[in-house]
Parts: sequence; structure tokens; C-alpha cells
Amino acid sequence: MDKLFDIQEFQQFDNLELIAREVVEGFITGLHRSPFHGFSVEFAEHRQYNAGESTKHIDWKLFARSDRLYVKQYEEETNLRCQLVIDTSSSMLFPYEKGKKKKLFNKLAFSVYSAAALIYLMRKQRDAVGLTLFSDHIEFHSENRLSSVHAELLYGKLSGLLTSDQTELRKTTNTVAALHQIAEQVHKRSLIIIFSDMMDETKTDELFSALQHLRYNKHEVILFHVTDHKQERKFDFQNRPYKFVDLESGQHIRFSPNELKKNYTKAVQEYFDDLKVKCGQYHIDLIEADINEKFQQVLHGFLLKRKKLF
Repeated sequence: MDKLFDIQEFQQFDNLELIAREVVEGFITGLHRSPFHGFSVEFAEHRQYNAGESTKHIDWKLFARSDRLYVKQYEEETNLRCQLVIDTSSSMLFPYEKGKKKKLFNKLAFSVYSAAALIYLMRKQRDAVGLTLFSDHIEFHSENRLSSVHAELLYGKLSGLLTSDQTELRKTTNTVAALHQIAEQVHKRSLIIIFSDMMDETKTDELFSALQHLRYNKHEVILFHVTDHKQERKFDFQNRPYKFVDLESGQHIRFSPNELKKNYTKAVQEYFDDLKVKCGQYHIDLIEADINEKFQQVLHGFLLKRKKLF
């Protein structure tokens, strides 16, 4: 089994933390075997003792074995604060298969598994993590913490997105309002990690005003742009009539893809080129996350950003 990708295989397990561990450990194994260097993947539960500080938390058993002084790390000691933000609007259910509540493979499922893997990886590196779910409003928000109880809460919320009734359509997006609210609710400087397909009718100027609000409040931002490249970007369909349905509005139209493919791909490319340029201007890391590719694109992106912050 490809631990980095095969969603259909590991969806037989209900334990999201177990799945996250499989993804992360498979990723780290591949990292060690590859020529890709520069990541810190040593997950110490201790830190070196600094001369002059209290000896209260020295691990004397470890000292007896190693003849070196190390201090036990506790839950309040954290390296980085991260806030995972997931767009749960109906457009994230693409590709949509009516009646399927399990065995999901869509943008939302990809985002959920990616977020779960990041939670596992962050906790190993003693990074505090929180979670925000949004559609046209904030559906759930937690502060970033490191405790195991908190992690169980986050895994539970993520699991709920996979087991909920996937026939719930016409759930719109208000990315701008959500990001402004998150900027106000996350008080301490954090790394904000956003999973969204950016399928919002809002003008890009308003969207980037909201993203700039996060940067103005001293947050670092990674935007994982989640898409099905094959269908949404390349418009790779057979040349026969299709009924295309807007999952958020319910509006639909019938046509053969080849009739509009050239104009569609050009318009989509221009939109995302503009997105890329503006992300660069605002110092926001934009990473294309294709749901048909492996999770390493997400884990690599996170670790590269983390390395820059330390």
C-alpha cells in the first residue's frame, strides 16, 4: 500500500489518527531514502538543559544513561502555533458521487486527510495546533493547543466531515468574512494553513484584503489550493454531452466539453496566475494541491515553511 496516497485502501479504518500516522511515517521513510535534505524530523520529548535554569524538570534517568542533562518538555512548551483552516462548502465535495457517504475521494476528503497528517506531524514536533471549519460562516473554531485531549477533539471533528451526510449540497462559501473573523480570533502570532478550492464568487481584491488582514496581524500564511487538476484545471472530459451542476447554487447547464474547453482553460489559467502573483505580493505561500497526487506535496510544503520560520 502506498502510505502517501491510497485513500481507498486506508478508508477501511475508522481511526483518523492511525491513518495520519501511516501517511506521516511513510512520508518520513521516503524522505530519509531520498536526496531531499534539510528537514528536521527528530521528534525529541526533551530539550537540552541550559545552565542557570531550574533543575526541577531534569530527567535524571536519562542523565544516568547518557551522562547529559535534558529537561522534560511539557504540553505548554511549544515551538510553533498553527491554525488549520478548512473550507467545507459544497464545492469541496467535487468530484461528487451521489449517495456515497463512505469511500470518499474528493477535495474535502483530501483536505481532511492532509490536515490529520499535519496534526500528527506537528504534535511530534511539539507545535500547537488549532482547527477552523468554514463555509458561509465559521462552523467550528478551536484555539491552538498541544494536549492529547485537544488532538482527539480535532481528529473527531475531522472524522465527522467524512461520515456526515454527503448529500448536503447548496452550502455556499464566504471566504472573505471567514478569514477576517479568523484574523481577529487567533490572537497570538501563528502559522495559518488554509485548505480551499478558492471557488468563491468574491472579487480577488476583497479576498486578498482578507488575506492581508492575516498578514497585518503578523500571521504567516500557507494557502493550499485544493483542486482536481484533471477535471477542474485541464477540463479533461470525454467529448459527449454532460450535465454540469454547481454544487453550491444548484444551477446546471448541458453541453459538450470540447465546445468550451479552450475558453474555459484559458480563463481558469488567468484566474490562478493572478492568484499566484498576488500571493507573491503579500508574501503568502501558495501551494497547488492536486487531489490526484500524493500527500507529500502538503507535508513538504509545511516543512519548508516551518524551516524558514526557525
